[in-house]
Amino acid sequence: MNKKELARLKRHRRIRIKMQGSGSKPRLVVKRSLNNLSAQVIDDTENKVLFSFSTASKEFKKNVSSSGSVKASGVFGEVFSKMAKEKGISKIIFDRAGYLYHGRIKAFAESLRKGGLEF
Repeated sequence: MNKKELARLKRHRRIRIKMQGSGSKPRLVVKRSLNNLSAQVIDDTENKVLFSFSTASKEFKKNVSSSGSVKASGVFGEVFSKMAKEKGISKIIFDRAGYLYHGRIKAFAESLRKGGLEF
């Protein structure tokens, strides 16, 4: 691991101490790689993943050509918020996993808000 990744993990540990997802307000965790984004909705009280989705999935790849761009992460946020609404989730705790609130993470978060999720 390089210095940047270690710094991100350190930030994530520091942030993670303060946030705890529950059944009424689960935690949404974002994982960013060079080519994809993935997100999971987690209930920390039961240690259970409620559902997850990724830009690497076949359903998402049909609609977007490049899944590693800011535009694709905006579309991903809209699709993810629609899926969360179908599962009955309207309020979440957004866990950016130590990533800076910039670029793809910011576009994803703003499109989640536009899709109707509150955080």
